[in-house]
Amino acid sequence: MEKLIVANWKMNPEDVSKAREIAFFSDQGGVILCPPVIFLNEVKKEIKKATIGAQDVFWERKGSFTGETSALMLKNIGCKYVIIGHSERRRNLKEDNSIIEKKMKALIEEGITPILCIGETREERDKKEAEKIVAEQLSIIPKSTEVIIAYEPVWAIGSGDSCDWELAKEMRSFISDSFKGRFSKILYGGSVNSENCSDYLEKSLFDGLLVGSASLDHQEFKKIIEKALN
Repeated sequence: MEKLIVANWKMNPEDVSKAREIAFFSDQGGVILCPPVIFLNEVKKEIKKATIGAQDVFWERKGSFTGETSALMLKNIGCKYVIIGHSERRRNLKEDNSIIEKKMKALIEEGITPILCIGETREERDKKEAEKIVAEQLSIIPKSTEVIIAYEPVWAIGSGDSCDWELAKEMRSFISDSFKGRFSKILYGGSVNSENCSDYLEKSLFDGLLVGSASLDHQEFKKIIEKALN
């Protein structure tokens, strides 16, 4: 199966010239670049092989929703993928499964592939509730869809404390065995770098990676791309 690398730039970089530069050095087939929404059009102009995606979406198609961006708008600008359910939004903006489900339906209706982020906190893992939490997060996916799953143990995101590849493989197997037919790929995310990316792909058997901060460093990201896609 062809590998997929998703770059989540989060609220970075600080200006459009830097966004263009990152995009230029990240332009390769199999890569999905997800910059802040205000940079989407400029990033799209900069790439020839990579694909653009967005970091979030609102569930209504149009209307009086100040500050929001609809799936229709994202489709019209050329987005084929959108990240939803990221733990930072679950935590900071109190997004729950019902909100994320509405976003997923809005994307599917417009023909955009959702990248659904799932994962447990350290406390939930310590209580041996990881599989239960992940199952609840996955339960919102309609059967026979093109949803991409991104498993990101919350305690590993941006911490530098990457998940052991064996633990990651156990969760990948759980997702694959329990929710067959509800996704097209399973990615791993959470402090991914050029040193550990091969373990998640070759040992844990993930179909790709969701890369955060490392995707902003073009030299580091290039190493990840070379190991994952070549």
